[in-house]
This record gives sequence, structure tokens and C-alpha cells, in this order.
Amino acid sequence: MTTEIDRDRTTTPWSWRGPALLAYAVAFGAGVVLIGVPTDPFQLFFWLWLATIAFNVRAPWRAHLAFPRDWWPAFALLVLYLYSRGLSDEIIAMPVHWTMPIRVDEWLGGGTLPTQRLQDALCASPCSGDTPPRWYDEVLTTIYFTHFVAGLTLAVVLWLRSRAAWVPWMRRYVVINFSALVIYVLYPMAPPWLAAREGFIAGALPRLTGRGWDDLGLGGFHVALAKVGNPVAAMPSLHGGLAMLIALYGIARLRSAWRWLLLLYPLLMAVALVYYAEHYVIDILAGWALAGAVMAGCRWWELRHPAPDDATA
Repeated sequence: MTTEIDRDRTTTPWSWRGPALLAYAVAFGAGVVLIGVPTDPFQLFFWLWLATIAFNVRAPWRAHLAFPRDWWPAFALLVLYLYSRGLSDEIIAMPVHWTMPIRVDEWLGGGTLPTQRLQDALCASPCSGDTPPRWYDEVLTTIYFTHFVAGLTLAVVLWLRSRAAWVPWMRRYVVINFSALVIYVLYPMAPPWLAAREGFIAGALPRLTGRGWDDLGLGGFHVALAKVGNPVAAMPSLHGGLAMLIALYGIARLRSAWRWLLLLYPLLMAVALVYYAEHYVIDILAGWALAGAVMAGCRWWELRHPAPDDATA
């Protein structure tokens, strides 16, 4: 159903939209350089809202005010998630798990951790944080960082098209985040880089995540983003799970045969996560399973609780 607000969103010609989006990109870049990466949820909300204003710069203010009206419930939940995730290992006093994923990944890797194999092959043998980055590090680091923007960027695109297309995706996005949070509370688990640092893995497994952007002078972004997270909120991998959720949602909505190429996104994300010692393979498989469960569960709920503004995906 097309609403009056949806019609307002199409009133801006590209002769206005193009310069407005360019101005937005310049302002965002300047903000990143002068202030830093917008890791705070309130900054993210501001920049997302500003992007929609730039996209429809000639739309009336009633269309722009629809953004906070529609987004505030999901935004409030995401704020709760972000701050709860940082304390997930303190909400309930559960022991941190160290050895289970090591044993499973050694079995999957034929006696050697897949992270060790990838770092030896792609970094150096032995690998260290001082090893010069290769061209594929820039690619994999970029893929890693898309996690922080891809889900909400997709949400903004869908919202700009119509609220009916936006609601089902936001439902899935919020559900996968909170489902992962519940598991983090009940099953805190250390990632490979931390397990190696604490002596649970023989040999060094450096955390290489930011190295792909070192040549661009942006390697410090990972340090800023790492402060937002929780080092033992690793099972399941939400990086892997959200990448798979985006791919599955796109495959479900699109009809082109090319849609299956979307699966390359979670596969490349998995390579980056294992190579950079952010996650074990078992974490990623658990994240993919969670994405499948969220897709199936949300679809089941929507079929039994149809709403006028729900898309059919």
C-alpha cells in the first residue's frame, strides 16, 4: 500500500538529490576525521536521519519527521542491545568458555586451527601484527567493517522505498541481535585472539582486523570499534550471522538468478573473521544457523499475524 508519506519520498529530482547527497558525504567524511567513527547509537541515528533528508531534500517536513516516528521503537531496542552486549558477561555470573571451540575447530581443520592455516598462508609464518598488509587485507578488512553499517543501510534503503518493505527487515534485524545477546549472556566464550593471548592456544594468533586499512591511515578505527563490544561475546558470530541474514533476505525477496551471488558476502565475511582471529569456524556456523532460524521464525510469525504494512518476504 502506497501512503502519502511514501509519495512525498519521490518528490525530489536528482538535480537536487545528487548535490544534497554529495554534501552529506562530505559532511560525514569530515565528521569521521574530526570527531571519529560514529559508534555511539545516537550519532548513528543522527547520520541515518540526515541521509534520508539528503535523499529527499525537497520533501516536506512531514516526510522527514516520519523517520523518528517510525524508527524510535527499533532504535530504543538497539540502544538497549548495544549497552547490554557490553555487559553480557556480567548480567549473569557465567564462566567464560575457552577450550570447546578450540577442540571443534582443530577437528574441523584436521588437527590445526583454520585460523592458524589462514594466517600462515595469507599473512606470514609466523604471522605478527607488524607484517605488512597485502592487497586482499584491504578487501577483507572492508568486508569486516561492513557489518557495522550494512544492516542499517539496507533498512534505510527499504524505508525510503516504503514502510511496508522496511518493517519485515527491521523485525529480523532486531530479533537476530537480541537472540545473539541471550546466548552471549548464557554462554560467554573467548575468541581465538584472546585464547591465544591467555595461553589456551600454543603459538601466537594476532588480531589482524584493522591491518587492511593501515596503508590508508584508518587502522585505528578498529581500536575505536573494539571498545564498543565485549571480547567474550563471540558465540555465535553476529558478524557471520548478520551477513548471512542479509544474503538470505535478499535471496527471499529478489527473483533474479543472480541473487544467489549474495551468498558470497557471508562466505567472504567468514574468511575475514577466521583469518583475523576474530572468530572460530564453529562461531560462524552457529551465526549462520541463527540467521536461518530468525528467517524461519519471523516468517512463521508473519504468516500468523499478518499486518497491512508487512511485506510478503
